[in-house]
Amino acid sequence: MYLKKLKIGNLELENNLILAPMAGVTDMPFRSICKEFGPALVCTEMVSSKAIFHDDSKTKMLLNTEGEKRPISMQIFGSDEETMGYAAKYISNLADIVDINMGCPAPKVVKNGDGSKLLLDEKTAEKVIRAVVKNSTKSVTLKLRKGWDSEHIVAVQYAQMAEKLGVSAITIHGRTRAEMYSGKADLNIIKKVKESVKIPVIGNGDIVDEESAKEMFEKTGVNGIMIGRGTFGNPWIFEKILHYLETGEKLPEVSNQEKLRVIKKHFELELENKPEITAIREMRKHVAWYTKNMQNSNEFRKKINYIEDKNELMEEIEKFFN
Repeated sequence: MYLKKLKIGNLELENNLILAPMAGVTDMPFRSICKEFGPALVCTEMVSSKAIFHDDSKTKMLLNTEGEKRPISMQIFGSDEETMGYAAKYISNLADIVDINMGCPAPKVVKNGDGSKLLLDEKTAEKVIRAVVKNSTKSVTLKLRKGWDSEHIVAVQYAQMAEKLGVSAITIHGRTRAEMYSGKADLNIIKKVKESVKIPVIGNGDIVDEESAKEMFEKTGVNGIMIGRGTFGNPWIFEKILHYLETGEKLPEVSNQEKLRVIKKHFELELENKPEITAIREMRKHVAWYTKNMQNSNEFRKKINYIEDKNELMEEIEKFFN
């Protein structure tokens, strides 16, 4: 009933489950791992339009999707129409969807007027959307929050503006910037956005299991859902939700053998894609998530956080699981 194909512009997705773009998390290895469990669309980490404009090599590495399963959405952030237009043109050659970030609450992004700060500046937001739509050869989507704070709830008017300017879908996170990730996502504002536009609306915020996914669909009427922090150490969440929405039944808990298999594969992908020390440090964060709430995991996490050798790290992981 809730599970269906999702059309964004001229792109038809196999289902309506999407992996959210998350800085420092949705790199190529993690996207590939998640893809195995069934989301129809995955998103890259957000990239700075200024960095693309100035040909920054580190930023361009974040856009590497070589050998990955399509489709892939790429997210850009910025508040300058020239660099956002340039970045849109650039990434249209690499991505299947170009996504505009107006939701990031991080202080270092906001202090430059980017991300969710644009929710306080409708004129600039409009210029940015216009520039991206004009320069992109792919469908453009917009990700935004409920508003800046409780005094500035602008999601509905921004969604309507974006639709008028040619945006093909909206993702709405049901919190203000002031709330960051605290409290509960407001499903009511998501429902209001859904009812205010004709383009697809994707609900985001607090989807951590089968029930919260169903609740998002049920209470808001959204066309699709986007899952962010619920995937930390749990790429199986997509498979679980797909199964639950199809059958009404839950899959059994993920076994330790399966966790170990995925961790090993994830680590291999990190090592293939990054310098060894970077891969190890990235992996330590993911392993902490994969093993959260397991017996003796606190001691284990403390131990691995100092390991800087790939073989030693893998040995400790295997020891922990065996």
